[in-house]
Amino acid sequence: MPKRPTDHPADAASARNSSPASKPVLPPSPDTPTALLGNLTPSQFMRRYWQKKPLLIRQAIPDVEAPLSRDAFFELADRDEVEARLITHLRNKWQLEHGPFAPDELPSVKQRAWTLLVQGVDLYDDRARALLDRFRFVPDARLDDLMISYASDGGGVGPHFDSYDVFLLQVKGKRRWRISSQKDLTLQAGLPLKVLQNFEPEEEWLLEPGDMLYLPPHIAHDGIAEGECMTCSIGFRAPSASELTAQFLYHLAERGESAGNRGTLYRDPQQPAVERPAELPAALVERVGAILAAVKWKEQDIASFLGSYLSEPKPTVVFDPPHKPLSEARFIAQASKLGLRLDRKTNLLYNRRFFFVNGEEMSLNGTKKWLFDLANHRCMSAKRFVTLSHDSSMTARLHEWYRAGWIQVGELA
Repeated sequence: MPKRPTDHPADAASARNSSPASKPVLPPSPDTPTALLGNLTPSQFMRRYWQKKPLLIRQAIPDVEAPLSRDAFFELADRDEVEARLITHLRNKWQLEHGPFAPDELPSVKQRAWTLLVQGVDLYDDRARALLDRFRFVPDARLDDLMISYASDGGGVGPHFDSYDVFLLQVKGKRRWRISSQKDLTLQAGLPLKVLQNFEPEEEWLLEPGDMLYLPPHIAHDGIAEGECMTCSIGFRAPSASELTAQFLYHLAERGESAGNRGTLYRDPQQPAVERPAELPAALVERVGAILAAVKWKEQDIASFLGSYLSEPKPTVVFDPPHKPLSEARFIAQASKLGLRLDRKTNLLYNRRFFFVNGEEMSLNGTKKWLFDLANHRCMSAKRFVTLSHDSSMTARLHEWYRAGWIQVGELA
């Protein structure tokens, strides 16, 4: 996957359309020690720490720099499709506002104790996407987004806990973190954001650029900026059981796969006339219960649901098709010279029988030889493309994705 370069976009346009800037590389292999994890291998980290206990990593990414400059970050927060929040804590009072924010709507950088949060920065900047990709030793199906927090001196969001795993990477300035494994997760009432009522810190560290803190779910934490700072939060998806249940049942119903009940309408030919029309008929409850009890599913139904659901782009995502798309022949010629890559917004997952791209399920049908590499590397070299270009079904599919804006011609250089 691509490494993040050290330069910044000069203006909003470059932040919106930042060009690729480094050779794609994969995350470390499961058994290769890496500074990112304090010289643990990903296998060791997942076994010892993942969803178990916190880990402080000094200089996880030496010489790190923020994916966006401060000005570019502020301009990103002014876009309608971007999820941005402004949090202030003045005179012991918390305030929360939702964006977009015009530049003159943000407090002065000299004002103390305010924080600007922007979700999904990886969707809008290649460097942020490259930074997120460093964490792909966790399955893509679990990887969510990269959020950036900008804070003035004293800024923070209060002591809180997350319901998901998070890596907190310091990319500019300093932030002091206090954490606790406390069981009391009661929240203060009447606040616009979730702040713990009885935070009792157990450990404390000052993080500088390159330092990173991993926290499993439900570890209480509080980060306070010491001077101006920026922190990248790499978060992971953790849908609730109720969300998964509801979405899965909807998936089954949408496909009409409810085990023999496809197209069956409710019938009650033995329903008698009633004196109490508002009373729910017991026979109706019994009949619908029988219908629901007959709903069956197979393992492949679950895999199909998860692949489609977890590859579905977020509601705000809009792909940008090429303004003047190349013909298929020209596309093949260009990709043979330059290679191609997935758009930073594209989600591509697969299992043994199907692949799932941006919420769509498709049969593999002989595409394994190239699609697995494309999904895992998120790019295809020109040399690799040439060796496969005789496969007309592959080139036709990739050209279709190119026209939709799902892939881009050209490797990361």
